Amino acid sequence: MANLTTTKPFKILGIQQVAIGGADKTKLQKLWVEMLGLEVTGTFQSERENVDEDILSMGKGPYKVEVDLMQPIDPEKKPAVHTTPLNHIGLWVDHLPEAVEWLTAKGVRFAPGGIRKGAAGYDITFLHPKANEEFPIGGEGVLIELVQAPPEVIAALS
Repeated sequence: MANLTTTKPFKILGIQQVAIGGADKTKLQKLWVEMLGLEVTGTFQSERENVDEDILSMGKGPYKVEVDLMQPIDPEKKPAVHTTPLNHIGLWVDHLPEAVEWLTAKGVRFAPGGIRKGAAGYDITFLHPKANEEFPIGGEGVLIELVQAPPEVIAALS
């Protein structure tokens, strides 16, 4: 395993986000915004991703962590963002394309969709929560988002 670490062309820098799903995000807002005091910094809707979300933040600058409160646009469609209360965790990465290439070559399964712009405007991709025969490494039930860190986050967290 030590050899894999030394030849890896990327570094995981920290937590970028935690995404929490529910059938009705107003119930999530009561806790996260009204009770805990997180700031709403944006919203995002995507038919393709079947999500209507509020983007919250805690902390400032490169140390800011995003908390996304998500509900499905259509509860009958996939992805079912509300069926797993802790929907996914997002990790900052310094070199996203290199990370995807290296991890894929090592047998990590990625979810469909490839690298694309995420809700917060950064390039993102997802590690699949389940492995398969072709790609024997997955998130073991957890969806993991890799997020391209901007230069100021790379500088602060490296």
